[in-house]
Amino acid sequence: MDKAILLQYCSLQAEIKNLKRKMKELEEQIDHIGEVSDTVKGTRQDGTIGNIRVSGYPEPEYYSKKLLLTKRKFKMELLEAELLEMVNQVEEYIQSIPNSELRMIFQLYYMDDLTWPRVALCMNDRFPKKRISYTEDGCRMRHNRYLKKN
Repeated sequence: MDKAILLQYCSLQAEIKNLKRKMKELEEQIDHIGEVSDTVKGTRQDGTIGNIRVSGYPEPEYYSKKLLLTKRKFKMELLEAELLEMVNQVEEYIQSIPNSELRMIFQLYYMDDLTWPRVALCMNDRFPKKRISYTEDGCRMRHNRYLKKN
């Protein structure tokens, strides 16, 4: 197993987040579809000529957006299944790291989805008596060195 699985895992998480955002926007668009109306000039039912108001519901737009939403939900289910499989692979990769501190750094960054400042903060909380405290750059550099070395 190699570090490519970590990059793929991050990319898949970002893709799922983007798809969720698009689905939410589409649902809001569907909720805001309402009656449309227009005024045209023509002959009324009583035979006089003048302005006539025409109203209706935009069914083609509604159904096309509903279909698109259904497709996105299906794609989301597929991506979530793929993500679940990838989580197991990432956990196996992290568990194969021999150094305990590095395993914790990788776990916090990839599995818990924390930023580097938050990783450093959590590591300092776990090791409060350490002489030199963890910094975001220190954690990131240990991470990068390990990936470059292996």
